[in-house]
Amino acid sequence: MPMLRRLENKVAIVTGGGTGIGEAIAHKFAQEGARVVVNGLPGDPVLDVVQAIQVKGGKAAPFVADIAEPDNARKCVQTAIDTFGQLDILINNAGVFLATAEVDKYPIDVFDETVTKNIRSVFLMTRFAVPELQKTAGNIISTGSEAGMLGLAQNTPYGGTKGWIHAFMKGVAVEQARHGIRANCVCPGPIDTAWTHRESGPMDAQMEKDLIAATPMGRRGTPEEIANVFAFLASDMASYVTGALWAVDGGTIVGKGPVGNEVPRNLTKEPEGELELEHSLDGNDNKDVR
Repeated sequence: MPMLRRLENKVAIVTGGGTGIGEAIAHKFAQEGARVVVNGLPGDPVLDVVQAIQVKGGKAAPFVADIAEPDNARKCVQTAIDTFGQLDILINNAGVFLATAEVDKYPIDVFDETVTKNIRSVFLMTRFAVPELQKTAGNIISTGSEAGMLGLAQNTPYGGTKGWIHAFMKGVAVEQARHGIRANCVCPGPIDTAWTHRESGPMDAQMEKDLIAATPMGRRGTPEEIANVFAFLASDMASYVTGALWAVDGGTIVGKGPVGNEVPRNLTKEPEGELELEHSLDGNDNKDVR
């Protein structure tokens, strides 16, 4: 596939950029010509991602810190300005998926951390990025979820945080349109990352099986498939798109029951893709998963 270079001369911040979907977004944006600030928590393979981008001729810089803290969020935005001179795109992708339990048994400390990492980080990064994005008529894309539209049994707080992000981005889209800023959400379904495998995430075997069965396409999506949609929305090709929730979920939202079981095996194979990703399944390596 030819390189479109749709993000040439753009500067992007990708939070949660060290693993999973964030890693794929960082690589895809660099491939499309953007200069990328890759953010992740201490312990995330952020430097690996930055070095991999640079080896391929791309431009990237790391910012390793918890951007759910105000000073870190502000410094993350400033890193883009100090390193690359501007900010055109904010990708709010950082978040956690730490536990599964019915609501009356859901750990309160995990609830608090989920709200902090999934909601507070999005608010703070948006707050500090908006003044710079007004200068470039830039755009914001946050990672939502089909769980934010449908709810998610046995992890109701997670779906709730994603529903908040959906509403927040819609509000930002309306509020900031007069400044030339677009704001959207990409809402993935089950993606082939640490979160959807029982070996590396909080799901048990039955939950993992049901997750795939509820997907009409009968398979997980890949991080690259999600990154492709982020790249389109971040580009000028999506210049009339704002306040939108883009479902990239293999049909999960419109599916009715375990229709994925009906898909022939040859159609459930994930596409190979082009991006060389090393950390798709590492997103929970330094997290307290229960």
